[in-house]
Amino acid sequence: MLTRTRYFLVASLLVLGVGVGTGLVAYYVGFPAGAFTRGDAADELRFIPRDAAVVAYVDVQDVMASDLRQKLHKALPGDGNGQREFQERTGINIETDIDRIVACLNPNSSMSNLPGAGLVIARGRFDEVKIEALMREHGAHVEEYSGQRLIVADRADHADAGDHPPQTTTFALSFMEPGLTAVGSTNLVKNAIDLHRAGDNPQTGLVSVMRNEEMMQQVKALESGNAWAVGRFDALASRAHLPQGVAERLPPITWFAVSGHVNGGLRGVIRAEARDEESANNLRDVVRGFMALGKLQAGSNPQMQLIAQSLELGGTGKTVALSFVVPAEVFDAVATMMPKRQPEKPQPEKPQP
Repeated sequence: MLTRTRYFLVASLLVLGVGVGTGLVAYYVGFPAGAFTRGDAADELRFIPRDAAVVAYVDVQDVMASDLRQKLHKALPGDGNGQREFQERTGINIETDIDRIVACLNPNSSMSNLPGAGLVIARGRFDEVKIEALMREHGAHVEEYSGQRLIVADRADHADAGDHPPQTTTFALSFMEPGLTAVGSTNLVKNAIDLHRAGDNPQTGLVSVMRNEEMMQQVKALESGNAWAVGRFDALASRAHLPQGVAERLPPITWFAVSGHVNGGLRGVIRAEARDEESANNLRDVVRGFMALGKLQAGSNPQMQLIAQSLELGGTGKTVALSFVVPAEVFDAVATMMPKRQPEKPQPEKPQP
């Protein structure tokens, strides 16, 4: 395998691995997203619905300040349109205004087959007056819900497949308290407001993910990191658009979890819980095959050898875990092979009224 091809493969695998943990964030804000402790996320998890299929956490400031993110930001091509558009529409600068986020996907939403059936809870510093004015300038309107101001914007979405006509979904933002905002599909933002106002109340059906024992067991088993994601594998597979035949060939998997720590390089653990021990053993065989192929392709390349040597397969019973380390040297090599990032063009000033 050519050196260029090997590095492209490494970069693709990194995008896949990190995307599992932070792709949910990119769903909303379009960015390639103190060290994580489960206590950091516990407060925001109280506002995530119990039936969330995927839950993710990112210590945004830690990731944005990392040497790796700064390196990739300079090296990777692209103009950051997603991040810029989000800031233009909401007035929120992801890099400077947000400290950490907890996010979820909820397949039980009425619009589960469309992008946006999710929720992001963000901690940070927000100029509420400016943000509301900017969103209203872009067509949003303000509603009152349970004593909270709800800034609502309509957007047209398209179904993934079939002849279904475009549908209009509503995207909302609410400042639940100073420094805490909920943004996402309107019904989930309203649910977060209810949980913030009244807390868990099983008698009324208002329950947070903190009471989902299966999900919280997966969260508690995570390795430390500044980004993680946990969820049901069927929800991941349905949205990941896996190549035809890939999902069918995988042994039955019920849960997935990935945690990573971004600093100069990247280290992390990918964990899967199979349906039974036989399925777990089959999955281990599949992973061993990929590990053997990776070591074979590493050849005499020192960076590839470092990655291959760091792979460690573990787990017991129904659980399969794969840990990995990608040192900074690999990203340095990838960066040298990428097209140079074009400088961003200055945005024209808006005429004064």
